[in-house]
Amino acid sequence: MSKPYVLGRFSSARGALLLAFGATASAFGVASCCALPILLTTVGVSVGWLGGIAVAAAPYRTLLLGLSALCLVGGAIMLWRQQRVAMTCGPEGACTPPALRVVVFVGLTIGAILLWLGYSYV
Repeated sequence: MSKPYVLGRFSSARGALLLAFGATASAFGVASCCALPILLTTVGVSVGWLGGIAVAAAPYRTLLLGLSALCLVGGAIMLWRQQRVAMTCGPEGACTPPALRVVVFVGLTIGAILLWLGYSYV
């Protein structure tokens, strides 16, 4: 009977991972206009490839900001729930693997940083 519970936890982990990826991708589009070129040029990385992304994302800046914020909040809520379940996880192993929770946390952190940079530099 614990099999559906385990599968439910992994589908929740996949959902949190997809939300973190969506937040990072949309925040990257917002930050590609001004923040990323400034920061990457400061460290000596060529930014010519960002021009196409910035031109394509510029008309949808407000939409991408909202989408990124929604994905970040949804991913953070899902990660918080996974952490709560992991604290009470029994020996049957019905928890999301710790490595996957770390990947989701890193993705959400990068997405939040890119969102803040994209919002503040324009």
